[in-house]
Amino acid sequence: MAAIARPLCIALGLTLLWQCIVWVTGAPKFILPGPGLVIDALLDQLPLLLRHAGVTLAEILLGLTFGVILGLFSALSLITWGGLRRWLMPVLVISQAIPVFALAPVLMLWLGYGMASKIAMATLIIYFPVTAACFDGLRRTPTNYLKLARTLGASWQAQLIQIRLPAALPAFGSGLRVAASVAPIGAVVGEWVGSSTGLGYLMLNANARMQVDLMFAALLVLALIAVSLYFLIDWLARLLVPWQSDTLNTPLSGSGRNR
Repeated sequence: MAAIARPLCIALGLTLLWQCIVWVTGAPKFILPGPGLVIDALLDQLPLLLRHAGVTLAEILLGLTFGVILGLFSALSLITWGGLRRWLMPVLVISQAIPVFALAPVLMLWLGYGMASKIAMATLIIYFPVTAACFDGLRRTPTNYLKLARTLGASWQAQLIQIRLPAALPAFGSGLRVAASVAPIGAVVGEWVGSSTGLGYLMLNANARMQVDLMFAALLVLALIAVSLYFLIDWLARLLVPWQSDTLNTPLSGSGRNR
């Protein structure tokens, strides 16, 4: 029950804070509409919002899928072939010096204004966090496990599948959480650069028409998608590593003795 009540209380508190800011500042509705106006726009334009949200959600999920697959494959390649690691790692690091958002016009030019360019944008923004997290988990496998496996005569492939991959799952889960957080950014930025559908396009179109309440409603739907996706990925990551204990609520040594 508390797991449901807490988010509702947070949402209610943020809504009240939003309304108080509108009252105190006296901002006109074309600058900052109140939550009531946004909810009315959300209900009135719900079919339109759902249609555009479906496009954005498809772009996010496809980009997330491709980014995770490519990231996992790259991490496995880096840990498998030392020669490839020496050549590919500098390229991956240098690629992060180029703002991914700056590539959006290039992707539009190459892939057009359809979903392909938005999926590519989301894939690119997801790829490096997943690759870095998974590779870090693979290379930090406890040496005692590897020594025991070698003593028992396990092949390198068996060590990778049965020891390195399970040991890397916590880091891989962290990479998935980061990917879930940034995937909507890639899709929406791609829609801002050029698109005829999606929540990003709807927000730009509503802003141009001074329909700020509709723009905020689209932003609210996008936030709900992003939060839902993050918690879904977090739940899946916890399923992947049921043996990993959560020590966040464990008191530090001596800090909880007299409480």
